[in-house]
This record gives sequence, C-alpha cells and structure tokens, in this order.
Amino acid sequence: MSLFSHIARKLWGTKQQNRVISAPVVKIATGSIAIGMTVMILTICIVTGFKNEIKERATGFAGHIIVNAYTNNNSFEQEPIDVKAPFLTVLGGNPDIVHIQPFATKNAIIKTAYENEGILLKGVDKNYKWDFISQYLLEGKLPAYSDSNSSQILVSKTIASKLSLKTGDKLLTYFVGKKRGFDSTLNSGYEQRVRKFEVCGIYQTVFRDVDNNIDYAHLKQIQALNYWKENEAGGFEIELKDFGKLDELTEWVNEEVGQGMEARSIQGIYPTLFSWLDLLNSNAAIIIVLMISVAVINMISALLILILERSNTIGVLKALGASNGLVQKVFLYQSIRLLGIGLLIGNGLGLLLAFLQKGFKLISLNPETYYVSHVPIEVQPLDLLAINLLTVAAYLVMMMLPVLVISKITPTKTLRFK
Repeated sequence: MSLFSHIARKLWGTKQQNRVISAPVVKIATGSIAIGMTVMILTICIVTGFKNEIKERATGFAGHIIVNAYTNNNSFEQEPIDVKAPFLTVLGGNPDIVHIQPFATKNAIIKTAYENEGILLKGVDKNYKWDFISQYLLEGKLPAYSDSNSSQILVSKTIASKLSLKTGDKLLTYFVGKKRGFDSTLNSGYEQRVRKFEVCGIYQTVFRDVDNNIDYAHLKQIQALNYWKENEAGGFEIELKDFGKLDELTEWVNEEVGQGMEARSIQGIYPTLFSWLDLLNSNAAIIIVLMISVAVINMISALLILILERSNTIGVLKALGASNGLVQKVFLYQSIRLLGIGLLIGNGLGLLLAFLQKGFKLISLNPETYYVSHVPIEVQPLDLLAINLLTVAAYLVMMMLPVLVISKITPTKTLRFK
C-alpha cells in the first residue's frame, strides 16, 4: 500500500464521520453523484428507447426505402411498376439490403349499415413480411395471401372501433378510379367500383399514422381495381440491415432505379417525426451536462471543506516533510473514493429503475402525443460506459482546482493555532 493511500484511509476513519460540517456535506455530495448518475442513465435509456421504438414502427409498415414511379400526383394513387424490373436484381445483390417487397395503395371508403370511413387500402402479396404487424395483432389472424385472389382484409383497431367491426364481418368497400381505356375527351373518365371483403384480423400499432388510415388487402385486389397486369405493382419497400446507412443507400438506390423512378427514405417521408427524434438527443445532452455540472460542483465544495477542516493535519504532514504532491494525492484519493461510491449507487439505482420500467411498463404515456403507450427503455452497455467515463473525466479535471489550495497551506500558519 502506498503512503498517500495509507494516510487517506486513516483520515477516512470514524473520526471523519463525527465531524460536524464535513460529514453531512460529504453525504450530500455523494448523494448528488448518485442521483445525477441515476438521472443520466434513465435519460439515455429513455431517449434510446424512444428512438428505436419510433424507428421500428415507422419502418415496420413502410420499410426503410420506398421506390415508386415518379409522378406529380400527390395522392396515394400510384403509377404501375413491373415487379420484375431489371434494377431489382441489382438491389437484391446488395448485402446491406435484407428484403424487397412489392405493394400498392388505393384510397377507399368502407361502408357499413350506420357508418362510413375513409381508409388507405394497402395491397401486399404472399411475400410480404408480417413480422412487424404480427406483434400487434389483437384479434383473428393475419391474411393468408397466395397466388390466387383473396377477399381477406386486415383492419386497424381504430377503424374497427369506428365502424363496430369484428373478425368474420363482411363489409363493402367503395373505390373511385379511371375507367378502362380512359379517354380525356369523355365527360367522365372515372367510375365507382365496389369490393366485398371479410375481416380476418384486427391490429393496433399505437402509431396513429398507421392505425388511423391503413388496412391490408391482397395486391391482386388493387391490380384488378386499377386494371393493372398481374406483374405490376405500385412500388417496392426496401428493408435495410443497418439504419445508419439509410442516406447512403437511398442515394445509391436512386441511381440504380434510373429515370422515371424515385427512391425516398423513411426520413424523407416523415421529416417531422425524425426531427423530433433528433431534438431528443439535444435534450438528453443538456440533461447530462447539467447533472455532471451539479455533481462536480457539490464534490468541489465537499473537497474544499475537507481540506479546510484538515488544515492542521496538512500542516503536520508538511512539517514532517510531506510534499504538496503527496498531500494532494491524499485528498484526491478521498474524493475518488466518494466518486466511486456515488457512481456505484447511481448505476445500481438507474439500472434497477430502467429494468423495472422495461419489464413492467410502470409509466404509461398518451399514444396520441408520444406514438407509444408507455415509456420505452433500451439499455445499451456502450452508452452506459460512455456516461461513466465522461463523468469520471469531468470530475478528475475539476478536482484539480480545490487541491491546489493545499499548496497555500503552510505549517507555520496552521500549527500556530492548533
């Protein structure tokens, strides 16, 4: 054991606990570190949880990149694309692309005996990945689409509640589209068409942009309504392996699909949503800086009080030949020990609260405002390590200021009044 650590351990004995001024100040400083670390851990876990949850919901029903035929039409009516387009072979060969699936959308009105409701019908085929929607299936089952046409429809809980629908119900859906062989010289180039569907399941993602609008049907239904061929769809949804490469791959896909086609990232489709997520990062950074600042200020105050109360001891050590560096190491050792206790308590409490929320969802939220029904938690070990290292680094740098006071303390001044 080194000399300075031996002296520090002696000073950390029971006598220190009986000191009137320093004992409560030290406890407060240690508590501030523990509380600050708890708040920082919860902040980073909540922000990470929010970002991952919202990204998962946004990309779960629309993919990371959407490819459509370029058009000036701002509605959800699309121009057809060949499902065997040459660029699909190139895209499918990219290892960063996990899955490509065709889809089509069409505006519709569901009519029941008492209510009407406008929806966006999304047509998908047998290759559609239901992994995301299956997590939020409340009643019934997912559609079983094959090569043959199907009248099964999957509706959201929001739409089902408005229209009093349940699984097994039959419903009429009305569409408006261009007539076959439409000629612009005709007085009316549009016609109303009706389809009868059967509700096979009800889902709820608690993501209002999806739940308020989108129901799922067979792609062949959209093809028939639009007078498209069997090898035509409205677009493609592309799922990526790494969200961090979204911008890079969107630009690459745009180059590969060529003229007349357009590739848009999910961030470009929902810019407001992702701007909000970016704002969460700024809020988290502000909270972390404030917590570290408060903890460091409290520890500086505590260390200064410890030094002033031990001024006589410092004088004795210097009279016995101890250097300023040795005495400074003694008090740095004590402050680091306090920091270690605070970090240990803070990490333990923060992780405990985080796992309680993750497991039991104790704190709920309004999904209409926050897109989720509870506070999401995501624990990332690297983030926790970064917070701890940042706190220790800031603390060690700032602790050099109060220990400089030790060099101003001389034996002649302190021992005179001992």
